Order: sequence, then structure tokens, then C-alpha cells
Amino acid sequence: MKIQPADRLSLVQEYYFSRKLKEVAKLNAEGKDIISLAIGSPDMPPSQQTIDKLCEVASKPEAHGYQPTMGTPELREAMAGFYKRWYNVDVDPKTEVQPLIGSKEGILHVTLAFVNPGEQVLVPNPGYPTYTSLSKILGAEIVNYNLRDDNGWQPDFDELENMDLSRVRLMWTNYPNMPTGGNARRETYERLVAFAKKHNIVVVNDNPYSFILNDKPMSLLQVPGAKDCCIEFNSMSKSHNMPGWRVGMCVSNPTFISWILKIKSNIDSGTFRGIQLAAAEAYNTNTPEWHREANITTYRRRRDIAEQIMTELDCTFDPNQVGMFLWGKIPDKYKDCEELTERVLHEARVFITPGFIFGSNGQRYIRISLCAKDEKIQEALERVKLMNDNK
Repeated sequence: MKIQPADRLSLVQEYYFSRKLKEVAKLNAEGKDIISLAIGSPDMPPSQQTIDKLCEVASKPEAHGYQPTMGTPELREAMAGFYKRWYNVDVDPKTEVQPLIGSKEGILHVTLAFVNPGEQVLVPNPGYPTYTSLSKILGAEIVNYNLRDDNGWQPDFDELENMDLSRVRLMWTNYPNMPTGGNARRETYERLVAFAKKHNIVVVNDNPYSFILNDKPMSLLQVPGAKDCCIEFNSMSKSHNMPGWRVGMCVSNPTFISWILKIKSNIDSGTFRGIQLAAAEAYNTNTPEWHREANITTYRRRRDIAEQIMTELDCTFDPNQVGMFLWGKIPDKYKDCEELTERVLHEARVFITPGFIFGSNGQRYIRISLCAKDEKIQEALERVKLMNDNK
């Protein structure tokens, strides 16, 4: 037999963390005890009300059947309420919100709904690797646009206007930004809406980080007219400590939502009813006090330690960045970011992320995750100090 994989497999590589975690597992098996400060998977649980609701619904015999792909009315109502409460954005729960099995699924569905093979998508550099990999798998052509430190990691609209945009269908944005921690700005959002309308491009803003170390959460949909030309993703993974639950949403106008649902309904079925109703409970009952303790106070303590790690590594960083990571620029003595991250992995036994995985503009940067217990981040700091003492 001479079976070959589909040609699209040659367009992508195995996800960096999937590959690297195998190496980390091997080092741990050898007794190295690696501390991972690489992945943004919240280590804290969701609220107790959320867990209790899941258990309550799961115990009901009638709760285990197929669920509507468009989501239960309870979840859509809760998602609309979330947008009104936190962003003051009115959302029709029947027509303007679509629950997702996480934002990564949404990237797939939106690309399928809006982009034909051979058409182009604008992808930030640096940016979330899935914007690139899924677009390639689906036959879209990637056009990178630059995000730079000297511009606060915001789009350079003059540069964008000088591009040939005739075949561009989608533009991916991500504010607050991952990996750089650049915060959302009202001016940027307003310019994105104007840019979308001028060039007949759909702007998709991926917005899962607006509640992490951020006192003023913002939404692209706060800009008048944004729903006409924009889509926004949100996720419970970061804001509600529910990464493994796989609950997200997209919000837009009824036409866009109907196109996305047409794709989604041909790919998957509705999420388990217990998860949907528990997610609704989380959206409805998580108080500002819970949010502050879970997503500001705790991450603030950890961020202070991460900043000390950056300083020990002679890296510079913007103290105003937000989100659950710390992004820092490496010193000139290293040829690239991976030289530093490999040294830290093998000498200090701490796994941090090299910025090159997010694009060429990340080559001189590293990223530290705050998703580890305080004592583990503190221990990582002590290991880095010891590494420096032994050099």
C-alpha cells in the first residue's frame, strides 16, 4: 500500500507545545523536575456555583441527550447578559451570539464561512499560531501585518493602507494582545471598524484576555457600527478558569451568525447540557469580587515574581502590559530567543516560551506564563538566580 497524507499536512507542523511537552515529559521522567511557565492554562478552579450546577444537571436522567448546535436559550441569554454587564454592549440572545467549543473552533468555522481557497487573511505578527495554521489548512493565503513594540503592539494602519487588500476577506486581531500583553485601545477599535468598512473586510477580534490584570475590559463591539462588519470571540477559559470545559462564543450581526451556524451545524453537535447550564451559571453569578480575587489579585502576585525572573534574565518588559503572560525582550548577548529558553530549560529546569513561535517579530522575545502556583513561580525564580550564580 502506498497511502499518502493529504497535501495540506505539508503546510503545517505539529503545534510547538505538543512537540516540546514531549521533551519536557522525557526530562521529568529522568528526574529533572521541570517547572513549566509556558502554557496559559489557568490552574485555579471556576466558582463553586459553576461546579455545583454541572453536578446538579449531570445527575438528571434527561440531561444526556443531543443539544441544539446553536446553544441552549439559557446559555445564549447568559452570554448576552455578560456582554451587557461588562461591556455595555446590547446583544440579541436569539440571533447575535453563537456558543462555541472554545475560540479555536471559532477560528475554523469563521474561516470556512467567509474565506474561499486562495483568498487572503490578514494575520498579526506576532500572533496566535492557530490563525496561521488553520488558514493554511483551509487553503487561505496568509498576509502578515506587523505589530511592533514602538507602536504599543497596535496595527500600523498606514502600513495596512499601503498593502494590496483586493483579495483579503478576514483580518484577525487579538486585544488585549497575546503574546505581547498590549492592551485594547478605543482608538484602535475605532480605526479597525473604519478600516473594515472601507475595504469590505471582516475584522475578527479574539478577546479572551480582557479580564486578566486589566481594570477596564473593552470590546470591539462598543464601537458604533462594529456589528455590521466585525465579529468578536470571547472565552470562559481565561476569565472564568474553565479552559478544559471548552466554552466560548462569537458575537456579531444576525447574518454573520447564521453563516457561522450553517458551518458549525455540519461539523459538530451541541455541547453537553450540563456544561452549557453550568457556563450560564458562571456568567450569571460570578461577582466582581470573585473576578477580582481570581483574575486580578492572584495574577498580580504572580506577575510580581515573573517580573523578577525577567530581570534576572536581563530581559526588558513593559510594566503596563496586561493578561496572564509576561512578554520580555531578550538581551543582545543571545543570538535568538530559543538560545535563552533552551539554556533556562536545561540549566535552571524551567520551561518558558520562545517568542519565535508567534512569528518573526517575536524572535527577540520570551513569554512567561502566570498559570502556576505562587510557590512554583517563586521556585523558578530561585532556580534562575542559581543558574546565574553558577555561570
